[in-house]
Amino acid sequence: MLFIGCSKNLLKTNFTRYFTRIYTQVMFCLLAIFCASMMTHTAMAEPIKITLAAEDGWPPFADEFGSGISHNLIQQAFKQVNVEVSTIVVPYTRGLIMTERGTVDGVFNVTKEQSTQERFVFGNEPLFTVNASFFFAKTQTVIAKDKWQLPLGSVIGIIDGYEYGDELLQLINQRQLKIVKVNSQRQLINLLLVNRIDGAIMYDMVADVYIEQMGVKQDIVAQFMNHTSEIFVAFSKQNPQATELSLLLDKGLQQLKQQGHYQKLLVPLDF
Repeated sequence: MLFIGCSKNLLKTNFTRYFTRIYTQVMFCLLAIFCASMMTHTAMAEPIKITLAAEDGWPPFADEFGSGISHNLIQQAFKQVNVEVSTIVVPYTRGLIMTERGTVDGVFNVTKEQSTQERFVFGNEPLFTVNASFFFAKTQTVIAKDKWQLPLGSVIGIIDGYEYGDELLQLINQRQLKIVKVNSQRQLINLLLVNRIDGAIMYDMVADVYIEQMGVKQDIVAQFMNHTSEIFVAFSKQNPQATELSLLLDKGLQQLKQQGHYQKLLVPLDF
């Protein structure tokens, strides 16, 4: 009887120890899983923070108040991939310089062409595509069906620092154009109205906004196209994460398209 009693006590003790050991191991595993989960959640919750330069004179895409199609589209695309965007509103050429120097992580509304690809990092997905045309005052008679038929020696106005397609230099040389550079769309339109220039290259949707604001819709006309541009965010080569950011933006834009939100974000706001 004593032997049986001792055996029972020993069995009970061993079982208690075994159960305690298993319980401790299970709790340790659960605690490890919980900690790993919390760390993952914290990591996912912390967004990448970047600063982009936004030009101040290209409505309906970007205006002096930091509003427009580009602002909304970029914010929403980066939100898809947990990137938080701050913007600094500056003149376009200043935004390019700031990006080149690495003062900001990127600048938006940049045409992806040979000259800009040498200076910046681009993704594969454009924000959108826009057309630029040759605009003339209706008082000016221009006998030309396209830009390659412009009268020799025509005086053409453009915005200083803007991109106008890889063909522009060839066009200038072939048609012996005289280029006048100004700092704003309003200046271009005013020069057209007083016949100081023969024509001006302006992006269609941008020109429409300023022509409407200036009340000269009956005086200015787009006659033929200059080029079509794919518009991007240009990222700084000074930022080691530039390629990663461009790929994240690509992914965000693709997700917006898959969700059916992309086209809605291209609708112009009221300016």
